[in-house]
Order: sequence, then C-alpha cells, then structure tokens
Amino acid sequence: MSLAAVVVSDFELLNAKNSWISRSCLKDFNKVECQPVLPVKDEKNILVTSALPYVNNVPHLGNIIGCVLSADVFARYCRLRGWNTLYISGTDEYGTATETKALEEKLTPQEICDKFFKIHNEIYKWFNISFDHFGRTTSHKQTEIVQEIFKEVHSNGYTSTASMEQLLCENCDRFLADRFVEGTCPLCNYEDARGDQCDGCGHLINATELIKSRCKVCQKTPVVRSSQQLFLNLPKVEAKLNDWIDKSGDDWSYNAKVITKTWLKDGLKERCITRDLKWGIPVPLEDFKSKVFYVWFDAPIGYMSMSAAYTPEWRKWWQPEDDTKVTYYQFMAKDNVPFHSVMFPACLFATERNYTMVNHIMATEYLNYEDGKFSKSRGVGVFGNDAQDTGLPADVFRFYLLFVRPESQDSSFSWADLATKNNSELLNNLGNFCNRALSFLEKFFDCVVPEIRLENDELTLLALVTRDLKEYTNMLDKAKLRDGLRLILSISRHGNQYMQFQKPWVLIKGSSEEKIRAGTVIGLSCNLVCLLSVMLQPYMPQTVSIIGKQLNVDISTFLLNNFVSVFLQPGHKIGKPAPLFEKIDSSVVNQLKSRFAGKQKSEEKELALASGLDLKQIISVEQMEEAISKQGDTVRQLKQSGAQKSEWEPYVKALLEMKKSLEQMKLETNPISIECLEEEISKQGEKVRKLKEAKVEKSELQPEIDLLIQLKSKLSISKVVKMTSYKSNRIRKILLSESCASLEAKVDLFKQRLWVHEINKHRETEGEFHTLFNKLQKHPDKFFEYCRMDENTFNLILNAIRERIQKSDTNFRKPISPEERLFLTIR
Repeated sequence: MSLAAVVVSDFELLNAKNSWISRSCLKDFNKVECQPVLPVKDEKNILVTSALPYVNNVPHLGNIIGCVLSADVFARYCRLRGWNTLYISGTDEYGTATETKALEEKLTPQEICDKFFKIHNEIYKWFNISFDHFGRTTSHKQTEIVQEIFKEVHSNGYTSTASMEQLLCENCDRFLADRFVEGTCPLCNYEDARGDQCDGCGHLINATELIKSRCKVCQKTPVVRSSQQLFLNLPKVEAKLNDWIDKSGDDWSYNAKVITKTWLKDGLKERCITRDLKWGIPVPLEDFKSKVFYVWFDAPIGYMSMSAAYTPEWRKWWQPEDDTKVTYYQFMAKDNVPFHSVMFPACLFATERNYTMVNHIMATEYLNYEDGKFSKSRGVGVFGNDAQDTGLPADVFRFYLLFVRPESQDSSFSWADLATKNNSELLNNLGNFCNRALSFLEKFFDCVVPEIRLENDELTLLALVTRDLKEYTNMLDKAKLRDGLRLILSISRHGNQYMQFQKPWVLIKGSSEEKIRAGTVIGLSCNLVCLLSVMLQPYMPQTVSIIGKQLNVDISTFLLNNFVSVFLQPGHKIGKPAPLFEKIDSSVVNQLKSRFAGKQKSEEKELALASGLDLKQIISVEQMEEAISKQGDTVRQLKQSGAQKSEWEPYVKALLEMKKSLEQMKLETNPISIECLEEEISKQGEKVRKLKEAKVEKSELQPEIDLLIQLKSKLSISKVVKMTSYKSNRIRKILLSESCASLEAKVDLFKQRLWVHEINKHRETEGEFHTLFNKLQKHPDKFFEYCRMDENTFNLILNAIRERIQKSDTNFRKPISPEERLFLTIR
C-alpha cells in the first residue's frame, strides 16, 4: 500500500502505537459466563428476538435473512462485546393456516406442527443460527402465560364483546374460518373463491358474501350464525402507546417508524382477539370456553413462553428489577411490524404491569429471487432445505444474504451476483489476504510469528484499520449489519495493499535488516488476519473456526474492542495454512439458476381445455359462449366424479380466461362509450358514499359496492379494447406504407425489418406471422381482415424491440427500423 497519499493525524498514529503496545484484546477471564444467561445489575443486558416463522411451510432465503439470520448476527456481535445476551425464537404453530395445511396433507394439526418444526430446526442448525432457545407456541408454558396475560388485560377493563356473523357447518359442528369456506365469488363468478379472497379477480371478500358457499372439509352448505367474540380495546390504550412510540421510535428502522405511524394516523379501533376454532389456546372464560385466541394475540407472547422454557427465571428478562436495565431488540420483515409495534405493546400496556418493552424494532424490506418472487408452489427460488443440497457452504449463503440484506429497500438474490461477490470479495480479497499472510509465515519463518518493529507505514496501517474498526462497532451497535460486513472487507483490502506495496517476498532475500523488515510485515499481517477472524464471528462462524485452527488459537478468547492490539505474540506457532474459499464457476451458476427457476413460462401458459376445444378457431361471441358451456360441463363432471383439486383446478383457470375473453369480444362487437361508463361509475360512487354516510345495513350497502366494482371492471376492459383497436389500426398503417408499391413488398418489409431479428426467440409467434403472410399473398382483398392483431402478439413484438434497444450498446449491430420506431409509439 502506498502511504504517501493517505492522510492520518498525529493523534491517530500515537493512539495506534499506544494501543498496540499496551492494551489487551483478551476477554476478562475473571468474569464467569453463567448458564442460563440472565441480566445483571450495572451490566449491559441485551434481549434479542426474531419474528416467529409460521410452521406451515419451509422458509425461503428471504424469510431467513428477514428474521432469524439478522437476529443471529446481532446476537453474536453482542456476545462478542461481552454483553449478557439472550436470543430467543421459535415456530408460530396455532391458527387457521396450520389447520388448512393439515387438511391438505391429511394429518392432524399437531402432526403438521411436529413435522415442520423439525424441518425449521434442521434448516436453522445448518445455517448456524445461535439461538439460546428455539421453542414452539404449542407448549404448556405458552398456554399458561397467554391466559395469565389475558386475565390481567380482561380484569383491567381493556376488553369488550361484540357479535359477528360467521358461517357454521352443521355437519362438522363448527364455525368455519375464512380459509375453510369456498364458493362462487359475488363479483366475478369464480366458482372456487376462498372465504377471505377471490383468486379469480383478486378482490377481498367476506365469507358470508360467497354464493353457494360450501365447507371445504365436507362440501356441505354452511349456515349464517351470529357468534359473540372478545375484542381488545385499543382506543383505551392508545394514548399510552403514542407516548411510548414518541419516546422509543427514534431507535427503530425507518420502515418500522413509517408503518407504525400509518397505523396510528387515523386512530386505533377495537380488534377481535378470539376465533371459533379448535386449534389454538382456549379462552379462560366460561362464556367463551369453546373459543381460542386469535393467533396474532398469542404469537408474540411466545417470546415469553420460550424464555420460560429456557429458564425458570425468565421474568428477570421480561419483568426486571428497577435497578437492572434490559435493552430489547426485535428483528422481522416489514409485514410483521404492526403486530410488534402496536398490538403486542398494547397488550402489555393493558396488563398494567412493568414488562420489558421493545427498544429497537429492526425491520427489513423484502428479498426477491432473481427477477421475481420466491414461490414454493412454482418451484421458484431457494428454500432452506434446498440450500443444503447446492454444495455451497452455509457461510457463503450467510455472507451473500447479509451483503444484499434489504435494509432500506427491496433487494434480490441472484446466482450470478452471488458468484461475483464470492469470487471477488471472499476469494480474491478476504481469502487472498489471509492465505498469503499465513503461507508466507509458514514458508519463510517456519510458522513462527517473528518480532514486529513498528515503523511509520505500520502505524499508518494500524490507524486506518482502527478507523474502520470503530466504524464497524458503531454500525453494529445500530444493527446496520450490511455496513459492518463492508468494513471487514475494507480492512482486508488495506492488508492486501500493504503486503503488495511492502513485498515481503523480496525483502526476505535481502540484507539482515530487510529480513527483519519482512518479519514485521508478515507478523503484522498475521495479526490482522486474527483481528478479521474476530470481526467475522457474527457473520461467518464456520470460516472463523477454520481460521482459528490455521492460526492455532481459540478465537472465542478474544474480545472485540474499538482499537487494535497484539493478538499473536512473537514466538507463537500457527497451524497449517490452506485456502478458505473456492471459486464458483459460471457453469455452476447456470446449473443452479436453471435448477431453481421453477416451471417454464410456456408450460404456465398452456390452458387445460375440454376435449375438442381449440380457442384459435373461435372468432365469434356465439362460438366462445358455446365453448364456455362445454368447458363448464367438463369442470362440473370432474368435481362430481370426486377428482382431486389438482386435477380440476387447471380447467377452472382456463374457464375464467375464456370468460374474460368473452367479455372483451362482446365489447369489441358492441363497444360501450368510455365516457358513459365513467359517468355511470361517478354516479354509482356517489351513491355508495351517501349510503356509507347514512350508515345503512351491510345487506343494503354491499350490492351497491358490488355494482360499482363491476362497472370499474367493465371500464378497464373497454379501455383495453379501445387501445388494442388503436394499435391494430396503426399496425395496418405501417403495412400500407406508400414506400412499398406492391403488397408482396409490404409483407416482405414487415417480415424482414420488424420480426426476423427475434425469429429464434418467439417460435410460436413466428409461425403465426408466416400464416398471416401466406394468407395475404393468396387473398390481398382481405388485407384488413387478416391484419387484425391481438394484444399478446403485439406485446411480444413490442417487448422484443425494447429488448433489442437495451442491447444495442453492446451486442446488437442492426439499427432499429422505422417500423419498429412506430411500434414504440403505439401504447
């Protein structure tokens, strides 16, 4: 490293020298590390929890970085600082989602929980998550503590009761949760809408609004019954909550603050805390003994019950003495924020007891996968159990997930980027420095650390490293984990530059003074390797263990400080050096990317049609109506025959697509004025607003809302039809360009200049165009009839042109044609 241009103050140089000579990096061995970990008066006590992962599925990499991995890095850092640290998490196991999953797999809810708890536990062990305790909400302690807290909230007057309409299955003798009800959507007539949302149109609905509703378990028709439920009186505790958030919210992540303020902006409303389910914690009141607590109420209390499973003295963490301070950090993804910043604190305030309240809510944004989202059903993305089978070490996944941690905005997991970061940062930067330093020590000094004589270059290096080390502790104190990792890599970069400039491999061949100088360079470099291994402990524990063996030291004996001192004394003998990381080749990237890409788009587009149906042959409204009738018959026959949902669901999806096409065809045939529709929507919207202001019954209001939604849907379709018509007309103008005299020349121009460049990318559309050209050459009088173009074809061409433009600066040599430019104006 050339130090001529580096500006370091005299104070920094003196401080670096004094720290190196006189300060210790070893832990205080007089302090006894007790188990279980408990808070201690006049010491720093850190409680860490990560949002409880729901037990009904396998966690993907986004889940892992959002909760357990982020909390693990911070907990490891706190232990490294010598603070009393307790890290608690576990699986959230009660609720409707568990019952639904159990029904799908034909198991009991408890069996589902046992199965997935084991899967979660094994995944987190592979990722080296250092829980002090990883528990479950289906424990006796959970029931005991949840009921205790509820009784305090209830006796303090923070609950109320109200009647709610629900669907009761008389055959199963139970009220049906939303996910246990299916029926026809009142908005789009999708026949398999759920009780909370319709997958056909995407609208949120209430279970009682479904047409021909049926119980998911027995297929019988449920009846509407009123049911008394308990509510948490959030308005009553709102003032305390607002005051607390004003005082503590500054230490939260930005998104946690924004989400919480949004919830509080319009005032809090009472929220239901009970459900008519069997799988949950029973409500300890005689009038509600057949009900259980809503999962959002009991799940956060799991942090307490899991602490109780860890130690009988759990209240020392959750209800500490007045003279003992506990600082509480929660880690989660942003969708969990309201339950931790509003609901859980409100429950604790309502007990009127002195519970530990969260000081720092650290919420991440979302981690996406490549260009889309993780999807277990479509096989897209890497899930926890998949990571183990890739052949890559857990530490490489930990490193990359923390490198791209979505702290302030959504980020993406990319195999190509993972390989780049592994090869450049781990292999060529960090790994290169560690291996060079230790290998030179082995080769030139028989693995024994030589005497280190500090000169100005060494002091300058130590001053720069101290800067980064101080910033590292500053960033991790604030749980800015990504920045901490960046600073580790900065220090190893300093080390590489220092060695490259000093050239110890040349000095060792020179005079006796130069050999001593070589010893200083290599000895100091090996000490920096030890420092890096200490700093790496929160991030890459397996790698740290390997470095420790190569250094022949127990890394856990060192304490992390904000200064650099001697880690390896002269005379210390290291072990056998070896490379820490391996290169990830592009062939491995391509293989992994293909493996986790999921189903191909072409497969997803295929529609499951009734026998004999060919949508390409349908050109009239009557033909489409007949096809829909035939498709509907096929769906009914499959359901009546007792076929599995996986068999008949593709036919239902095709039926929905056909119905959408029918609506569009009708509008093309008998177009409705967009202006008229907008006027109708305005009138209907005004009618709905007046009904809401009058606070009419829901039975009177809902039909008017449904009509408004239908009108808006019709307007959306009309606009698409109008735009498609406009596009088709513009395309025909391109083909009728006066620059070509004959029809054959027009067709040839269109083929060669607009489409031929994408011929290998869209085989199906290419065939469609060849058919069109052949027809035009045989029947030029039907030019306008044949040149109609649907939305999908147009978009395929448009996207292809956009892709060409994006590539034009690098690998596309042919210019954009005038026809293509016209295409880009049609939107």
